[in-house]
Amino acid sequence: MSATVFNGAAAEAEPRPATPAVTASTPAVTRPAAVEKEPECLRLKGAEACVGPDGSDRPGITIEDTANDHFHPAVEYYLNGYLGTKYVIHNLGRGGEVRGNREIGRIVTFRAALYEGNHRVKFGRWKTVRNMTKYPIKRETRVTPAEARARAKTCTSTRGAATVCFGEQNTFVFACDTGADKYQARAQYFIAGDPSARFEIHQLAGVNTCGKAEHGDLAVSMYRASVYNHNRRVATRLYKYN
Repeated sequence: MSATVFNGAAAEAEPRPATPAVTASTPAVTRPAAVEKEPECLRLKGAEACVGPDGSDRPGITIEDTANDHFHPAVEYYLNGYLGTKYVIHNLGRGGEVRGNREIGRIVTFRAALYEGNHRVKFGRWKTVRNMTKYPIKRETRVTPAEARARAKTCTSTRGAATVCFGEQNTFVFACDTGADKYQARAQYFIAGDPSARFEIHQLAGVNTCGKAEHGDLAVSMYRASVYNHNRRVATRLYKYN
């Protein structure tokens, strides 16, 4: 049965957010962009990633599995022009199903990718869209691991190098890098008891920095902290249940 769930490493090719053109014909007064715009989508064979406004058929950021094969699609994205934190949503459902997260920023830079297990086998070009939601989440880049622990309900760590913390009132998740090394901290987690969509936060900005994701009123159901060397996992804990 098809279902839709809206939840919440330096990139190989860093996205370059595009500057929207302004022309003399641009009207002085327009309706809100979130009302006028349709979802912006990117497609690969087997995947379609979209960013859309509230009220559309694809609000927030979504990834659809468009092929019945042994690959699964994912959408990789950055928020608010900040490249220090990358987000990934893996759609582990069957062909035709959609997974995503309603909580997006004013600027979203995203691309579609295909995975075989945990190995990415294909990815598309980056695209940047702006002002898709009426109430975008704000950029939050100055949180330290100590501050994340103080604000969170639950935290877990892996070998002193990666920490995941989360709270469940307007659910947020922090992924913090606590090791002064070449490795990258990641949070990997599931939302609302749904095993068919895995969320990841890749914290790229270095030691004592945290990346944050928001998921509205949907609670974290399973989570772990991991450490990666590029795309190779070098340390992790077993998933914990919330």
